[in-house]
Amino acid sequence: MVRRIKAVLKHPAAKRTIRGLSYGANIPVICNSGAKRVELIAVIGFKAAKRQHPSATIGDMIVCSVKKGTPDMRKKVVRAIIIQMKQKFCRADGTHVHFEQNGVVIVDEDGNPNGTEIKGPVAREVLDRWPGVGRIASMVV
Repeated sequence: MVRRIKAVLKHPAAKRTIRGLSYGANIPVICNSGAKRVELIAVIGFKAAKRQHPSATIGDMIVCSVKKGTPDMRKKVVRAIIIQMKQKFCRADGTHVHFEQNGVVIVDEDGNPNGTEIKGPVAREVLDRWPGVGRIASMVV
């Protein structure tokens, strides 16, 4: 019993955000890249147990299929970054944050946005991981 208590004290539980978007979620696009709605296919860097579906949280890069948008964007497989999430998530300082809707920004493989404008607020956690998104963000929450 003593060994188990020491192991717990050595490695305190890390505070992570809840993964609120699962495989197959339809998400609106918040930038002016030409896509209007995308479907989540995969999460870049997601590691899970066998037969577990990928899920994503704020600031994750995802692979998605464009369902609605301009004719040249439709049916393309693109990468995107989640910038807004309805599910409440807790920050390191203890505040809880959630948005009115889910939202993504279409990006290239390096994380630079394809569009030139973001219509709405962007979470601060996204700017820490993806500085390219921060360059075109009009409002940060």
